Amino acid sequence: MRLAFYAPLKPPADPVPSGDRAMARALLKAFSHMGAEVEVAATLRSRDGLGDATTQTDLKAQADALLPEIIDRGRTSGWQAWVTYHNYYKAPDLIGPTAAKALGIPYLLVEATRARKRLGGPWDGFARAAEAACDAADVIFYLTQRDREALAAYAPAGQHHIHLRPFLPHTDLPPAACGTHLLAVGMMRAAAKLPSYALIAQTMALLPPKVSLDIAGDGPTRAQVEALMAPFDARVRFLDALGPDALAQAYGRAGALIWPGVDEAFGMTYLEAQSYGLPVIAQDRPGVRDVLFPRAYPSVKDGAAGLAALAQAAPPNPEDIRAHIAAHHLLPAAADTLRAGLARAGVS
Repeated sequence: MRLAFYAPLKPPADPVPSGDRAMARALLKAFSHMGAEVEVAATLRSRDGLGDATTQTDLKAQADALLPEIIDRGRTSGWQAWVTYHNYYKAPDLIGPTAAKALGIPYLLVEATRARKRLGGPWDGFARAAEAACDAADVIFYLTQRDREALAAYAPAGQHHIHLRPFLPHTDLPPAACGTHLLAVGMMRAAAKLPSYALIAQTMALLPPKVSLDIAGDGPTRAQVEALMAPFDARVRFLDALGPDALAQAYGRAGALIWPGVDEAFGMTYLEAQSYGLPVIAQDRPGVRDVLFPRAYPSVKDGAAGLAALAQAAPPNPEDIRAHIAAHHLLPAAADTLRAGLARAGVS
């Protein structure tokens, strides 16, 4: 099976780490696990973060200029399907639908979202392109139930929607963690992450003095995060940004992950922590709940008090957490789901 792959928000080889890059790389590994040959068809980043019409026009022109070569390469390589990861209004797939149609092959999307409220606004052109890509897809793999609702509401006749659970690019679990302190893992930036750090600080203020916290992460709001944690002195330790090996050691030394999940799409950190058997202290939020071990999580309105109560409640059995991850969120399960979706599109 020969597949074309494209990630318009961030290509798999991008040097800047992020959850989006991690998921793109995980998908490549999942396709390889199922025996497919995958070629990255394009590396153009189509993201317009500001809603600028000139930027959108320029990116569309760049995409159009790339299409002839991509289509020729697809014919030569014998691509049997095109798979695009993360099509949305700020970074739509401007290449895949046209290339797949020209090649006469199925077009599939992973983690596509519809945002019709953006039509008519500063992202109008890109929102329409994202909608058109969703309309063109034979199969859409959705990662969260929240995404499924909008996809189903506007789906064209005959389109298949398949639940692909977010997953780690491994076939086995790491050794179980054996620590007692809390661990937070997150970049330090204003959007999404800083509000979670603020909730963590509020939660720490409600926990007994014996509770300590390690923080793995860095970024432009580092000073603000340090200010939030200053009242706790030695109870909080900053580990800075960690590479894969050092982060694995941090998980292995911890007793629980704390990350409220403000504005998280789902969060790969939750899966990583739970693979070590760590219970998660998070809020019950759309997207986040799709990757958490099943138990009662506090609502957003419960605020820091709800998180503090969860932190002090009896945790689940670590091996039950690990078993849940092994069954639903590792490479074998993902490969089975992707294989089934490709078969729905007539590719085997």
